[in-house]
Amino acid sequence: MVEYLPEFFAVALAHLLAVASPGPDFAVVVRQSLCRDKLASIWTSVGIGVGIMVHVCYSLLGLGFIISQSVVAFNILKWLGALYLLWIGWQCLRAKPAAISEPEDPAVVPPNTSYWQAFRLGFLTNVLNPKATLFFVALFSVIVAPETPKAVQLLYGGWMVFATTAWFVGLSLLLSHPIVKQSIQKSAHWIERAMGVILVGLAARLFATTHQ
Repeated sequence: MVEYLPEFFAVALAHLLAVASPGPDFAVVVRQSLCRDKLASIWTSVGIGVGIMVHVCYSLLGLGFIISQSVVAFNILKWLGALYLLWIGWQCLRAKPAAISEPEDPAVVPPNTSYWQAFRLGFLTNVLNPKATLFFVALFSVIVAPETPKAVQLLYGGWMVFATTAWFVGLSLLLSHPIVKQSIQKSAHWIERAMGVILVGLAARLFATTHQ
Protein backbone atom coordinates (compact mmCIF):
# COMPACT_ATOMS: atom_id res chain seq x y z
CA MET A 1 0.00 0.00 0.00
CA VAL A 2 2.92 2.36 0.69
CA GLU A 3 3.76 2.48 -3.02
CA TYR A 4 0.34 4.00 -3.75
CA LEU A 5 0.60 6.80 -1.19
CA PRO A 6 1.88 9.44 -3.67
CA GLU A 7 -1.03 8.63 -5.98
CA PHE A 8 -3.46 8.75 -3.08
CA PHE A 9 -2.21 12.17 -1.99
CA ALA A 10 -2.59 13.45 -5.56
CA VAL A 11 -6.16 12.11 -5.69
CA ALA A 12 -6.97 13.56 -2.25
CA LEU A 13 -5.59 17.00 -3.16
CA ALA A 14 -7.45 17.17 -6.48
CA HIS A 15 -10.65 16.08 -4.75
CA LEU A 16 -10.21 18.60 -1.93
CA LEU A 17 -9.84 21.47 -4.40
CA ALA A 18 -12.92 20.30 -6.30
CA VAL A 19 -15.08 19.92 -3.18
CA ALA A 20 -14.02 23.26 -1.70
CA SER A 21 -14.83 25.20 -4.87
CA PRO A 22 -18.35 26.74 -4.93
CA GLY A 23 -20.87 24.84 -6.99
CA PRO A 24 -24.36 23.29 -6.84
CA ASP A 25 -23.49 21.13 -3.81
CA PHE A 26 -22.20 24.14 -1.89
CA ALA A 27 -25.26 26.21 -2.80
CA VAL A 28 -27.81 23.65 -1.62
CA VAL A 29 -25.97 23.01 1.66
CA VAL A 30 -25.84 26.74 2.39
CA ARG A 31 -29.53 27.02 1.64
CA GLN A 32 -30.45 24.05 3.82
CA SER A 33 -28.27 25.24 6.70
CA LEU A 34 -29.57 28.80 6.81
CA CYS A 35 -33.17 28.35 5.74
CA ARG A 36 -34.07 24.89 7.02
CA ASP A 37 -32.65 23.12 10.08
CA LYS A 38 -29.42 21.42 11.07
CA LEU A 39 -30.56 17.84 10.50
CA ALA A 40 -31.98 18.66 7.07
CA SER A 41 -28.63 20.15 6.08
CA ILE A 42 -26.73 17.15 7.44
CA TRP A 43 -28.95 14.74 5.53
CA THR A 44 -28.41 16.81 2.38
CA SER A 45 -24.66 16.49 2.99
CA VAL A 46 -24.97 12.71 3.39
CA GLY A 47 -26.91 12.60 0.11
CA ILE A 48 -24.05 14.43 -1.60
CA GLY A 49 -21.60 11.90 -0.18
CA VAL A 50 -23.66 8.99 -1.49
CA GLY A 51 -23.78 10.74 -4.86
CA ILE A 52 -19.96 10.68 -4.87
CA MET A 53 -20.20 6.92 -4.36
CA VAL A 54 -22.22 6.66 -7.60
CA HIS A 55 -19.55 8.59 -9.54
CA VAL A 56 -16.83 6.36 -8.11
CA CYS A 57 -18.69 3.17 -9.04
CA TYR A 58 -19.31 4.05 -12.67
CA SER A 59 -15.76 5.39 -13.01
CA LEU A 60 -14.37 2.05 -11.82
CA LEU A 61 -16.63 0.27 -14.30
CA GLY A 62 -15.53 2.51 -17.16
CA LEU A 63 -19.03 3.88 -17.76
CA GLY A 64 -17.97 7.43 -17.01
CA PHE A 65 -15.57 7.41 -19.95
CA ILE A 66 -18.31 6.11 -22.24
CA ILE A 67 -20.71 8.85 -21.11
CA SER A 68 -18.09 11.56 -21.59
CA GLN A 69 -17.36 10.32 -25.12
CA SER A 70 -21.02 10.12 -26.17
CA VAL A 71 -22.38 13.53 -27.18
CA VAL A 72 -25.99 12.39 -26.91
CA ALA A 73 -25.58 10.72 -23.49
CA PHE A 74 -23.60 13.62 -22.07
CA ASN A 75 -26.06 16.20 -23.41
CA ILE A 76 -28.93 14.27 -21.81
CA LEU A 77 -27.04 14.36 -18.51
CA LYS A 78 -26.51 18.10 -18.93
CA TRP A 79 -30.21 18.71 -19.66
CA LEU A 80 -31.31 16.67 -16.65
CA GLY A 81 -28.82 18.45 -14.41
CA ALA A 82 -29.77 21.88 -15.74
CA LEU A 83 -33.51 21.27 -15.32
CA TYR A 84 -33.02 20.03 -11.78
CA LEU A 85 -30.86 23.02 -10.82
CA LEU A 86 -33.38 25.34 -12.46
CA TRP A 87 -36.20 23.83 -10.40
CA ILE A 88 -34.25 24.16 -7.14
CA GLY A 89 -33.23 27.70 -8.05
CA TRP A 90 -36.84 28.66 -8.72
CA GLN A 91 -37.84 27.35 -5.30
CA CYS A 92 -35.10 29.49 -3.73
CA LEU A 93 -36.13 32.60 -5.65
CA ARG A 94 -39.63 32.28 -4.22
CA ALA A 95 -38.33 32.45 -0.64
CA LYS A 96 -40.25 34.82 1.64
CA PRO A 97 -39.20 36.48 4.90
CA ALA A 98 -39.65 34.16 7.87
CA ALA A 99 -41.27 35.32 11.05
CA ILE A 100 -38.81 36.12 13.82
CA SER A 101 -39.06 33.36 16.40
CA GLU A 102 -37.24 31.92 19.36
CA PRO A 103 -34.36 29.54 18.63
CA GLU A 104 -35.72 26.12 17.82
CA ASP A 105 -35.31 23.20 20.17
CA PRO A 106 -32.87 20.84 18.40
CA ALA A 107 -34.76 17.87 19.83
CA VAL A 108 -37.95 18.92 18.06
CA VAL A 109 -38.36 17.95 14.43
CA PRO A 110 -40.22 20.63 12.44
CA PRO A 111 -43.47 19.18 11.07
CA ASN A 112 -42.78 20.34 7.51
CA THR A 113 -39.31 18.84 7.34
CA SER A 114 -38.66 15.64 5.40
CA TYR A 115 -35.16 14.31 5.88
CA TRP A 116 -35.66 11.86 3.03
CA GLN A 117 -36.32 14.86 0.77
CA ALA A 118 -33.21 16.54 2.16
CA PHE A 119 -31.13 13.43 1.41
CA ARG A 120 -32.64 13.18 -2.08
CA LEU A 121 -31.88 16.86 -2.74
CA GLY A 122 -28.18 16.37 -1.99
CA PHE A 123 -27.99 13.06 -3.86
CA LEU A 124 -29.63 14.26 -7.07
CA THR A 125 -27.79 17.59 -7.04
CA ASN A 126 -24.48 15.74 -7.01
CA VAL A 127 -25.33 12.84 -9.32
CA LEU A 128 -26.88 15.09 -11.99
CA ASN A 129 -23.90 17.47 -12.01
CA PRO A 130 -22.09 16.78 -15.32
CA LYS A 131 -18.99 18.58 -14.04
CA ALA A 132 -18.71 15.88 -11.39
CA THR A 133 -18.81 13.26 -14.15
CA LEU A 134 -16.00 14.99 -16.03
CA PHE A 135 -13.98 15.36 -12.82
CA PHE A 136 -14.14 11.67 -11.95
CA VAL A 137 -13.45 10.60 -15.52
CA ALA A 138 -10.34 12.81 -15.52
CA LEU A 139 -9.35 11.65 -12.05
CA PHE A 140 -9.52 7.94 -12.83
CA SER A 141 -7.97 8.27 -16.28
CA VAL A 142 -5.21 10.84 -15.67
CA ILE A 143 -4.15 10.72 -12.01
CA VAL A 144 -4.94 7.08 -11.20
CA ALA A 145 -2.68 4.70 -13.11
CA PRO A 146 -4.37 1.90 -15.09
CA GLU A 147 -2.28 -0.71 -13.25
CA THR A 148 -3.49 0.46 -9.84
CA PRO A 149 -5.55 -2.45 -8.41
CA LYS A 150 -9.29 -1.94 -8.35
CA ALA A 151 -9.29 -2.59 -4.61
CA VAL A 152 -6.92 0.34 -4.11
CA GLN A 153 -9.00 2.53 -6.42
CA LEU A 154 -12.03 1.58 -4.36
CA LEU A 155 -10.19 2.80 -1.25
CA TYR A 156 -9.57 6.10 -3.04
CA GLY A 157 -13.29 6.29 -3.72
CA GLY A 158 -14.12 5.49 -0.12
CA TRP A 159 -11.88 8.32 1.05
CA MET A 160 -13.57 10.77 -1.34
CA VAL A 161 -17.01 9.74 -0.12
CA PHE A 162 -15.91 10.23 3.49
CA ALA A 163 -14.09 13.52 2.83
CA THR A 164 -17.01 14.99 0.87
CA THR A 165 -19.54 14.03 3.53
CA ALA A 166 -17.31 15.33 6.34
CA TRP A 167 -16.71 18.63 4.52
CA PHE A 168 -20.38 19.39 3.97
CA VAL A 169 -21.48 18.12 7.38
CA GLY A 170 -18.90 20.45 8.92
CA LEU A 171 -20.22 23.31 6.79
CA SER A 172 -23.76 22.41 7.88
CA LEU A 173 -22.84 22.47 11.56
CA LEU A 174 -21.10 25.82 11.17
CA LEU A 175 -23.84 27.59 9.24
CA SER A 176 -26.73 26.10 11.20
CA HIS A 177 -25.25 27.09 14.56
CA PRO A 178 -27.86 29.13 16.51
CA ILE A 179 -25.57 32.14 16.81
CA VAL A 180 -24.93 32.19 13.06
CA LYS A 181 -28.59 31.66 12.19
CA GLN A 182 -29.83 34.28 14.62
CA SER A 183 -27.37 36.85 13.31
CA ILE A 184 -28.71 36.53 9.77
CA GLN A 185 -32.31 35.55 10.45
CA LYS A 186 -33.73 38.77 9.03
CA SER A 187 -31.81 38.35 5.78
CA ALA A 188 -32.13 34.57 5.42
CA HIS A 189 -34.66 34.88 2.58
CA TRP A 190 -32.26 37.14 0.67
CA ILE A 191 -29.50 34.57 1.09
CA GLU A 192 -31.84 31.87 -0.18
CA ARG A 193 -32.73 34.03 -3.17
CA ALA A 194 -29.02 34.60 -3.81
CA MET A 195 -28.52 30.84 -3.81
CA GLY A 196 -31.41 30.68 -6.28
CA VAL A 197 -29.67 33.13 -8.60
CA ILE A 198 -26.47 31.05 -8.41
CA LEU A 199 -28.33 27.81 -9.17
CA VAL A 200 -30.26 29.35 -12.06
CA GLY A 201 -26.98 30.74 -13.40
CA LEU A 202 -25.36 27.30 -13.21
CA ALA A 203 -28.37 25.81 -15.00
CA ALA A 204 -28.09 28.46 -17.73
CA ARG A 205 -24.42 27.63 -18.22
CA LEU A 206 -25.30 23.96 -18.64
CA PHE A 207 -28.01 24.79 -21.19
CA ALA A 208 -25.54 27.01 -23.07
CA THR A 209 -22.97 24.23 -23.37
CA THR A 210 -25.38 21.40 -24.21
CA HIS A 211 -24.66 21.40 -27.94
CA GLN A 212 -20.93 22.00 -27.69
